[in-house]
Amino acid sequence: MAILQSNQTSFTPLERTGFFEEGIRERQHLQSALKSNISVIAPDCRIIAEEFSEWSEGSRRIDLLAVDRNANLVVIELKRDETGFHMELQAIRYASMVSTLTFSRAVEIYQKYLQSISSSLDAEVDLLQFLGWEEAKPEDFAADVRLILVASNFSKELTTSVMWLRQFDLDIRCVRLIPYRLENHVLVDVQQIIPLPEAESYQIKVRQQSEERREARRTARDYTRYVVRNVEYNKRKLVLAVIQTWFQENNPPTFNDLLNAFPQSLHGGSLFVPERDAWEIMKRQGKDRHFLGDNELIRFDSGESYAISNQWGAGNLKRFIDHAKELGYDIRESTDLIESSMETGMKYNMREARQNWEDLVERAERGEEVIITRYGEEVVNLVPVSEVKPTDESGAKTPNEVKNLHEQ
Repeated sequence: MAILQSNQTSFTPLERTGFFEEGIRERQHLQSALKSNISVIAPDCRIIAEEFSEWSEGSRRIDLLAVDRNANLVVIELKRDETGFHMELQAIRYASMVSTLTFSRAVEIYQKYLQSISSSLDAEVDLLQFLGWEEAKPEDFAADVRLILVASNFSKELTTSVMWLRQFDLDIRCVRLIPYRLENHVLVDVQQIIPLPEAESYQIKVRQQSEERREARRTARDYTRYVVRNVEYNKRKLVLAVIQTWFQENNPPTFNDLLNAFPQSLHGGSLFVPERDAWEIMKRQGKDRHFLGDNELIRFDSGESYAISNQWGAGNLKRFIDHAKELGYDIRESTDLIESSMETGMKYNMREARQNWEDLVERAERGEEVIITRYGEEVVNLVPVSEVKPTDESGAKTPNEVKNLHEQ
């Protein structure tokens, strides 16, 4: 949309120009101007760092790092071009890198920034005052990371990506800076284009509805259980059991040997992560995404330890089961096991026993071995009353006693 100059009886469109044509540089001019007037693109934010980088690759730097009134971190990325080429990917990567930033470390970073601009402010005092805190609240700091992308224009690919990411409750925004020439001056039109300010409340409601639908889909859980080597597992524990069994039986000397048997691609490239990274993920997201029990970690003699992902759905679980079968593991759904177990005298879980109770009693009366398990552990040996002696210490129970256990 054009910017018009009014001269009482008519409008004259201002000449649109470009930052490059006007000799306005990204870092030296745009970034410097915005850090001094950050409210133009990010109201209620305090800049705490410029060209921030705490990782080894020196070329990867956050243009501006800020904190908002809610103590969230704000990553601000600038481009003076007309497409915003790959800005969203770069910003997401930076957001993940700063997501674990602590309040105390933020104060140190802010103090260094204040010194660089010759400010005599005390970083901690100023930050506490900005946040409205009487004292530091480390547990409330950096609960979320917001992203603000700033460019003279954005490609369709980028805006499509940003709108899709916002559906998953990621606070990512696009602000467009359009330069115009007016005689010897350059005017800049600042527009937040995603989300549109007047539509933001509506979009929040739409996003909440989408999240509710996703949650409804998630709650329609798959309770299928699987049996391998006569022990029953849910889908997550099945993966853990197969990998641990293979690890114990093959004792691979290195992590690469483990990957040769169970490639990372079985879980979208993240089947295993270093134990330290798994704990960081749990700390950052507040949910355990990996098996982190002492007896669940994969440990090598070298001291390396890895955690196995516990995030398994229909797609990747099938891929894992198919791969495990290629390695020689006989894996079947519990519901498929009942027919073969009826013929071979295998163990029965509680559900199978409940569904086939009369048949199991008849088999026990015929002298067949009937063992009932709960969560993979043997709990009942079903035998005829005629075989139970008063002094029997085997733990065997009569059919009626077992039936009573089910009904309790």
